[in-house]
Formats: sequence, structure tokens, C-alpha cells
Amino acid sequence: MKIRTINWARLSPQEQTNALARPAIAESELLATQVENIINSVRHKGDAALFDLTERFDGCRLTTLKVSQAQINQAKASLSQARIDAIETAYQQIKRFHQAQKPSDIRVETMPGVVCTLKTEAIESVGLYIPAGSAPLPSTVLMLGVPAQLAGCQRVVLVSPPDNKGDLAPEVLAAADLCGIDEIYAIGGAQACAALALGTETIAPINKIFGPGNKYVTEAKKQLSQQVTGFAIDMPAGPSEVLVIADKNANADYVAADLLSQAEHGPDSQVILLSDSQLLIDNVYQALANQVTALSRQAIAEQALTQSRLILTQDLTQAVAISNSYGPEHLIVQTDNAQELLTQLRNAGSIFVGAYTPESAGDYASGTNHVLPTYGYSKVISSLSLADFSRRFTVQEITQQGLANLAPCIKELTDAEGLDGHKRAVTIRLASTQTSGEICQ
Repeated sequence: MKIRTINWARLSPQEQTNALARPAIAESELLATQVENIINSVRHKGDAALFDLTERFDGCRLTTLKVSQAQINQAKASLSQARIDAIETAYQQIKRFHQAQKPSDIRVETMPGVVCTLKTEAIESVGLYIPAGSAPLPSTVLMLGVPAQLAGCQRVVLVSPPDNKGDLAPEVLAAADLCGIDEIYAIGGAQACAALALGTETIAPINKIFGPGNKYVTEAKKQLSQQVTGFAIDMPAGPSEVLVIADKNANADYVAADLLSQAEHGPDSQVILLSDSQLLIDNVYQALANQVTALSRQAIAEQALTQSRLILTQDLTQAVAISNSYGPEHLIVQTDNAQELLTQLRNAGSIFVGAYTPESAGDYASGTNHVLPTYGYSKVISSLSLADFSRRFTVQEITQQGLANLAPCIKELTDAEGLDGHKRAVTIRLASTQTSGEICQ
């Protein structure tokens, strides 16, 4: 097992920057061209391209794109009651937390006769991308499907790559059914994103796409958001990451388990430990070596650990500063004064406080959303919430008296900016009320 241990105080500023460098996101001209070709194929050939690309990339020849209700019912029936119960429990937990996020309209009379309102409405149609691969991801279905359901989106479309038999995982279909999603297509990759953005004979286009994916999906979302008018993506995506702040009293086995829970996501995942205790770092190193051998994804985790760090800091204040600079996707705090540190921590997608709050809880069933900004975007982008499935717009209504009250301000500022047309839109109304004898006093 290879993982770097670092004494932060001994590093130069440049070495400190290098120590926090993330794994490079694969962005190449070849990748961009490959994705562009896939998008253009879907644009020009529609459904035919989806059938061909699914056979090429997923190894199955579909006879239909849409998953039927009968298939959904059969999938649910194939699951054990324990599995169904777990999905239901996670659904209720996530629903409870996101239900509390429902907004109310804000109405303010900014001056007599001038009323401004901020309104919130659900995005009309959304697409949910659910990756497939070594394991089904019903948790991601719930993290996307529950807020879409609560926001009241009129149309929710789920896409996911099929297996070599053309099927989707029964857990994915069961979770989708629980979220009220009945428009499901067995397609994945860049071609699925293109279908959602552009539309085909079978799939009508949507307004916004949500969900993680591989480098092809990420590149497709990026390109389509720049090409298609009125089409948006949830957030930029990068490799998964976790940063743990731990003191001398932290449980080394717990810390190691948390680090490995992210390392097993993929070979480009990054995990970082910040501690003011060399003994704790040594113990975590040994715990990592012991625990990684028990993982079914050992090879993936070990590769991720090669670009991860165990960093000794002078104190926890310095650890907080490093964490805020890094801006991790997941931040775990296992210290005696965790609540005190929480008031100082700013940049993180989601924070897990205390020895009994593993990152896994947030991934599945605590209630918070596990779709989070990575690659330092937590400094400017929020974790996914109910608000992401809605749009906000303003309404203003002004009476004659209100316009008369506001007119001097508007006229002065339009003069300053040299916008006569803006000024006339006000003065013509005031002149009209004067002529009709209705001038506001």
C-alpha cells in the first residue's frame, strides 16, 4: 500500500499547493471529439443512433428503449422484503429532510405602491442520469427522484445503461417507482445525455439533467449545456473525495474506514487526513493497510490511495485552514471540539460531525443529499437540494401613486446612463395621468 505521509510545516508554499493537488480530470481532444461524434449521431439519427450505440457500448441489442410498467412490477417482485424495506426507509429519510426545504413566496412592499414578489416554480421537465456498472445505485435514484417529486416537476425522465441482457437493476426500478417515475429508458452514456437534451422520436427533450457519470457523460453534459438553448446541468463533476480532520482521541479504525469508503469509488478518488497527532496518523496508516485487504474493490482503493495524503498539522486551527482552502466534497470531523470547529469550517459539500457519523450515512439514508460539488467547487456551488429542481422569478406591480413616488429616482438614473427610452417609459405614464387629471398627489 502506497500513501504519502506529510509534515505540513516542512513544506514550502509551492509544495503545500502540490500536496493538495487533485488527480487530473481526463480532458483531451480525443475525448471531446468522441463525445461530439456521439452527440451528432443522436442529433441526426435519433432513436436509430440510440439502438446502435447501446449495442456498441453496452453489448445488447434493444427492441425498445422504454422500460414498461410490467418490467417495473416484475423487478419489484424479484427483490427481498429486506431490500424493499431498506429502499423505503431511505426514501422516507430523504423525503423528510427535503420536504422541510419547500420555499414560500416572498412579497415585499418596497415603498408605498410598489410591490415586489419572489416566486418559486418547479422546473417543468428534468432528466435523471443513473450510472450502472459494478453495482446498482438505487441511492442515486432516491437522491434525485425525491426532490424532483417534492418540487412538483411535471415530467421526470430516468435513464440508465442496461446490462448485456438489456435490463436495468431491479433496485433502480423499485426506487424509481417509489419516487413516482414512470418514464424510464434503458440507455446510458453520452448518447443518453444527448437524447435528453436534443430529443428523439421516442424521447422528448427535457430542461435540466441531474446525476453523476463517467468522463463521457461529464463531457456530454458540458458540451450539450453549451449547445442547446434552455438546457442546463446540475453541477460540474469530478472524482469523488473525502477529507477527515481528526485529533489524538479519534478512533483510527473509524478514520481508516471512512477514508477507504471513498477510495473504493474509483482509482481517481482522493482521500486526505489532517491531524495534529503523529501517533494518530501512524495508527491510521496501519489501519488502512489492515482494512484495505478485506475490500472487494481492493485494487481500486489501493490505486486511489497512491494519490491520497496523511498530513500532520501544527494544530487543528491549521487543519481547518487547509480544509477551507481545499474545499472537499465530503468533510468528516472526528475531534473532541467538533462543534467548535464546525463554526470555522466554510467550504465543503457536506460535513459529517462526530465519531458515529460516517460518510456512508449521508450517501444512503441520513436524509441529506449525496450529490455534491467536487474538485473544489464547494467554494461556490451548493450540495444538491430541492431548490435545484425549481426556478425563481420576480413579479412587480406598481400603482399610479407608486410610480409617482419612484419616478424621480428612475429619471435621475436613466439620465446618468443616457437611456432616454427607459426614461420615457416612465414620463409618458406620468404625462398621461396629468392630462387626464389623474396625477397622483
